[in-house]
Amino acid sequence: MAEAEIRRQIDRIIEGLAAKDLEGLRRVYAPDVVSFDVEPPLQHVGVQAKLRNWERAFAFFESLRYEVRDLTLTVAGDIAFGHAFARLGGTPKHGPATSGMWVRVTYCFRKIDDAWLIAHDHVSVPLDMPGGQGVVDLEP
Repeated sequence: MAEAEIRRQIDRIIEGLAAKDLEGLRRVYAPDVVSFDVEPPLQHVGVQAKLRNWERAFAFFESLRYEVRDLTLTVAGDIAFGHAFARLGGTPKHGPATSGMWVRVTYCFRKIDDAWLIAHDHVSVPLDMPGGQGVVDLEP
């Protein structure tokens, strides 16, 4: 049952991004969420900081979509974690549509007041060590 509830929260992220629904997204994150996202700075602390990331995406894209693939979850008591591949794509306001790039994502959930909320997420791309650049053309 917990795994199904957590998967539903991931679905809410997908739905919230497609609808550009910040309030819907707010209900997925813990108030004190710590996010290691692909955009600077190194960490975003609190739900407002996380929502500002999504606001920037909403400002950039006319329409967008978020895809999550190969989500694996582990649940123990009131804590759960999952890992997956994800990509954010869509049609920018000033440019052609893009399918986006695949990233690695880790979700850490806490059950707070009977709701599974994201307490931490970490998004990354592999690094080409000699070149010092992120590798953004890989596919799962």
